[in-house]
Amino acid sequence: MLHGRGTERAAVGELVDAAGRGESGVLVLLGEAGAGKSALLDYAASLAHAPSLENAASLENAASLEDTASPEGTASGRPRVLRATGAEPEKELAFAALHQLLLPVTDLLGALPDPQRDAVGGALGLAAAPSADARFLVSAGVLSLLTEAAAEGGLLCVIDDFQWFDRASADAVAFAARRLRAEGVAILIALREDAGAVARDLPQARLGGLDKESAAELLAESAGKPISAPVQDQLIAATGGNPLALREAASLLTPGQLAGRAALPDPLPVGADLFGRQVADQPEETRLALLVAAAEGLGHLGVVLDAADRLAGARGTDGAPATGRTRGTDGAIGGGERGQGAAALTSAEAAGLVSVEGTTITFRHPLVRSAVYATAGSAQRRDAHAALADALAGDPDRRARHLAAAAVGPDEEVAAGLAAAAGRALGRGGYADAGAALARAAELTPDRDVRARRLADAAKACWLGGRPGQAETCLAAARDLTGDPRLLAELAQLRGRFELNGGDAAEALRVFADGAGRARDADPGRALQMLADAAEAAGNVGDDGAVIGIGRQAATYPGDTDPFMRAVLEGMGALLEGDAGRGVPLLRAALASAGGLDEAAPLLWASAAAGALGEIDASAGHIIQAGRVARISGMSGQLPVVLEYVARAERLSGRFGLSAAIAEEGLALAREAGYTNSVAAHLANLAVVAAVKGHQDDCERLAGESLAIAIPHRLGLHASVAAYATALLELSLGRFATAHARFESMVRAGPGAGHPVSVGRTTPDRIEAALGAGETAAARSMLAAYERWSANAATAQAQALLERCHALVADDAVEAFARYEEAMRLHAAGKGGSPFEEARTSLLYGERLRRAHRGGDARAPLRLAMEAFQRLGADPWAARAHDELRAAGESAARPAPDALDELTPQELRIARLVGEGASSREVAARLFLSPRTVEYHLYKIYPKLGISSRTELARLLSA
Repeated sequence: MLHGRGTERAAVGELVDAAGRGESGVLVLLGEAGAGKSALLDYAASLAHAPSLENAASLENAASLEDTASPEGTASGRPRVLRATGAEPEKELAFAALHQLLLPVTDLLGALPDPQRDAVGGALGLAAAPSADARFLVSAGVLSLLTEAAAEGGLLCVIDDFQWFDRASADAVAFAARRLRAEGVAILIALREDAGAVARDLPQARLGGLDKESAAELLAESAGKPISAPVQDQLIAATGGNPLALREAASLLTPGQLAGRAALPDPLPVGADLFGRQVADQPEETRLALLVAAAEGLGHLGVVLDAADRLAGARGTDGAPATGRTRGTDGAIGGGERGQGAAALTSAEAAGLVSVEGTTITFRHPLVRSAVYATAGSAQRRDAHAALADALAGDPDRRARHLAAAAVGPDEEVAAGLAAAAGRALGRGGYADAGAALARAAELTPDRDVRARRLADAAKACWLGGRPGQAETCLAAARDLTGDPRLLAELAQLRGRFELNGGDAAEALRVFADGAGRARDADPGRALQMLADAAEAAGNVGDDGAVIGIGRQAATYPGDTDPFMRAVLEGMGALLEGDAGRGVPLLRAALASAGGLDEAAPLLWASAAAGALGEIDASAGHIIQAGRVARISGMSGQLPVVLEYVARAERLSGRFGLSAAIAEEGLALAREAGYTNSVAAHLANLAVVAAVKGHQDDCERLAGESLAIAIPHRLGLHASVAAYATALLELSLGRFATAHARFESMVRAGPGAGHPVSVGRTTPDRIEAALGAGETAAARSMLAAYERWSANAATAQAQALLERCHALVADDAVEAFARYEEAMRLHAAGKGGSPFEEARTSLLYGERLRRAHRGGDARAPLRLAMEAFQRLGADPWAARAHDELRAAGESAARPAPDALDELTPQELRIARLVGEGASSREVAARLFLSPRTVEYHLYKIYPKLGISSRTELARLLSA
């Protein structure tokens, strides 16, 4: 009987009911061991299997409802149920828990997009693992598979002991849970309270002790004998109302103690003590058999019996292994001829410590298993693991882990087996679990060089698996062990990447530069890569001097060492050094070869080359192409970083809605991957978009969150973008004096002050703010600097912005109008330019015309600006243009907002890809969604846009 928990049962009932209606939801049940979490999970499963959900809420006795529903299908409104329980011995076996959860629905894998199908199939050991980085692909595939399983009647995932899920499985489940919307999937998770951080960002309900009335009912039921009120109160107080503790305490007390005629034990056994005493009372052979079962962890009876017989030194009389044994017709475990292990487990079952059903042995409660393992000596545990390793000769991964647990010192054979198991986990995308296995393999490795190699591999795997602390520990240990210059170079590059993605960017610059110098002779290819990494770090910090030095070093490398990268680094350095005669041809040559690039990393460097020339529009184009390549190439693990650049490029191209949508996607992925510095970049970009739209509260909040990361991590670029957002907000709202002050702070004294990229790119904004604030001299000085910064730019938009700036500061009206008209011509002639910048030029031109009393001439550019701003969702800019238009004598109302502004970020991402011709499966693969989720969003997109087909969507977006 499930006692009390009315609030929790109602929440669980609503979760199950919602899944039957096609809605999705997640609930994490937190509580100490024995709080009743598993009982609530059973209750949820009983609701899903109830004859009708309308009557399900009245079900009180979950235990009386047998789980009889077939996993092959359910009727409408009755969710299918998938279950999995974490096992502590399997906590470092990648995807073991996920295999348990998804095995009944693997027949649906064919419905997934090919990259997701391959990744999930590889993770579950059903297909060859994909060669690409599959971190996010596996997780997205899990979401798709759950969605497919929910297609008819919904799906309920019941997950117990989530704290013992292997990291790869836990990450995949959490990834899917965060992205559920309306798929008909309910996920109910039980988790120990002290492990709540594993699911900290999911909806949670905490289970405390039972209320007094419910606790009293449970005591009466468990004791089966009269209990005096004082004893009842004492038991409730001693156990804190914990249901398991109440039940076990009541069963251990004598009738006299329950009635209050005899004293209660002092102290009253609670928690693990409840079972520790029961285990200690068992004969030694029973304790050893229980120890084997506890060490095995999965409850495979045949394996446990085989290992227990080996441990006891007595197998079946026929000498055959016990694998496959079940309960015999005589009721004894093992059936037929029995070894000592079977007899011992029969005794344990009679004592109520375990139960056997078919080929599965189950501990009465996880605390029983914990008590068995904790009370055994270390030598006994090693012997148990050794026996299990012998019994698992056909399962190399589990065998390797048991051999490692049985080892007492360095053993290369054991270490090699564990490293091989880690390699298989890496191939499936189980990075964190592979990292832990590699670290343990290193501990068991006698040879120093081999140990260093395994520690280096462990560091990389732990980092990719979101465990930066373990990664740093392994990295430091490897560095102390080796003198191999090639391995030292690899370790230096790893450490630099750790710093650049989640630590101090200035320290990353130092590590990369030092490592490149040390690796030059031993590994010139890696050394040049590290110089490029150093240049990236210098760009984040804002250290032009470092970029100049890196360019000089790159120039000394042999010509056949990555000519493209050499040209980019040398050209950027030369340009910053003032040697345009050498730098511009190098960068132009690199860009000329960029058309054949088909990898994301070099495309990003092509964008850097274009940016160094002042061609922001061309730079953005290369970045957007890099994003496309990253999505379709399987480079999923690097997506958070790539999407930083893509979101910024879309913003610089004037596509603010899409920029925000991509930044939100990148932000979520960065947080899941542990890329803290990437989080700061996405927050800063979102702050700028909010500024353009005039969303003051959002802008200031996002900028503040970005600066909280960027300042201590010395991320000058991200800090300057966040500071720029707050200055642009003031400019957007027409508060020129405040905008000018904030821009000046950004350049001279504030966070990210003086970052060269931000100073150069934002000069047109700064000139406009300075003139609006009456600071004409400052504006002229800025223009002179901007001319130098963009002197080598050849694209139409770069030239248009320069013409606009000249027009702004021109005293002579005739010159100003000529400059504005040339700027408008260049905007119209350019391809890939920003419609926002074109609209701003049009607005400024119209304003200057109106102030010259040429209201009739001003109306056309002002109308053009207003309509463009309205389409872009730049509300304060549209309002400013509208006000100017009215002042020019036209009373036209502001046009309706662009229909695309009505789409959510997810809908906008989907609409853009569908508009480009991608199928639902292709969109799902690129955005880590399920095809059904894509179709669901399209069903909502079409009416919002007033269309009914993909063809109409493509036509609308192209317009």
